[in-house]
Amino acid sequence: MLTETPVEVLLVEDSDDDAEMTLNALKNHRLGNRVVRVRDGQEALDYLFLKASFSGRQNGMPKLVLLDIKMPRVDGLEVLRQLRADPSTASLPVVLLTSSAEERDLHRAYQLHANSYIVKPVNFEQFVEAIREVGMYWLVFNRLDESGLQFDQARDGT
Repeated sequence: MLTETPVEVLLVEDSDDDAEMTLNALKNHRLGNRVVRVRDGQEALDYLFLKASFSGRQNGMPKLVLLDIKMPRVDGLEVLRQLRADPSTASLPVVLLTSSAEERDLHRAYQLHANSYIVKPVNFEQFVEAIREVGMYWLVFNRLDESGLQFDQARDGT
């Protein structure tokens, strides 16, 4: 008998307001059984690579990362660069969900193989609809090769 693995979204967002709107939109559209929010890029890297306070985490890789760009400590583009450089996270779907409409950010994101780049709409209803569409595509319609999303704990000695 096959068992479904719960959908997991890693939301990397420093703005409490934007995080709350995103979480509410996902919940209202029943997208994501489990959503984890971290507040900056360093926390995201720690979560994904099982470091610092997340070293004992055993709930596997998320199916989707929603990543802001402009954040403290480590920005979203550096997070994306590190994810793509590591074989255990290179194929992890990463959607940049950001307020940055700067062409250089857009260009750099796609150079680093972002799966999608979405500028957050200012209008609340448009924001909710954008989250619904992202969630529907990445969490419902898209099929992942999850064999490429296995974190090899042996390589870091655990």
